[in-house]
Amino acid sequence: MKTHIEENAQYQNEKEEQKPEKLVAPQAGPWKFKIIYHVVVVLLVSHLFGFYGGYLLVKKAKIQTIIFTVFLTSISMLGITAGAHRLWSHRAYKAKTPLQILLAIFFLLTSQRSIVTWVENHRLHHRFSDTDGDPHNATRGFFFSTIGWTAVEPHPIVVREKKLIDMTDLLQNPIIRFQHKYIEIILIVVAYVIPTYIPTLWGESLYNAYFINFFRLVVVLTIAGLINSVAHIWGYKPIDKTVVGTQFLAVGVLAFGEGFHNYHHVFPYDYRTSEVGDTKYNFTALFIDLMAKIGWAYDLKAVPEETVRSRVLRKGDGSDKYYL
Repeated sequence: MKTHIEENAQYQNEKEEQKPEKLVAPQAGPWKFKIIYHVVVVLLVSHLFGFYGGYLLVKKAKIQTIIFTVFLTSISMLGITAGAHRLWSHRAYKAKTPLQILLAIFFLLTSQRSIVTWVENHRLHHRFSDTDGDPHNATRGFFFSTIGWTAVEPHPIVVREKKLIDMTDLLQNPIIRFQHKYIEIILIVVAYVIPTYIPTLWGESLYNAYFINFFRLVVVLTIAGLINSVAHIWGYKPIDKTVVGTQFLAVGVLAFGEGFHNYHHVFPYDYRTSEVGDTKYNFTALFIDLMAKIGWAYDLKAVPEETVRSRVLRKGDGSDKYYL
């Protein structure tokens, strides 16, 4: 008969064996993709419509439609960068109700599911960056991390760990809760119906407006995807060469300041998501600063410059052009 000490030792051994293997980036174990075919069809059709919409925008659209499309693309990006990312994923600043409603509408324009779903995936991404616990694991390559991950069933580790992500703060927010509950209907209205109808008010054909809206959606989806891929695969690590994420200026400009990913993964709670020297390319930070000036944004979190300098000097890869 086993003693109590032996039984306890056996229990502890079994408990240790059940612990999941620690994931260290870059990591991607053997895994057979399970393709979600209806998503593949939706993505293919959307991109075909988008490419055709881009042609119509350049060749046949009215100047008002071109301006409107640029404007709508810009506020759509802010819905991701200032809203789902910096405000709701990282709580890098606080926003009063009018700004929260505005950002929730901006995010709906992207057609990227609900804010709850987006934030859940992003918090998981930061916890398990570039490993099989990361929904868009960049270790699996450019295509997978840009868009391929949306067309396959998530990795078992993602499914398992997602259950442990704390989403209490969002589920207690009435604005987010309403958007999540009625996402199907309000997404169709905000992301498709309204942007298609508005250009007809100045004489644009419904045909042109319909396909041009798909162009806008594809552009936003692509830029957002490049943050997950390019800013993890290529670029420099001036802040800390030991962490994931890179600085990639072109993505930073396109994504309104989201391409300075090495900084962001070192200091994810900074509302600027970029070091001091890069804020001139950071349209999202400028937008949040403006909202702070009118009193809609407050408690903006920023890392002291000396803290950043210290990290650069200790762990940077030597490519920094601001502190060195």
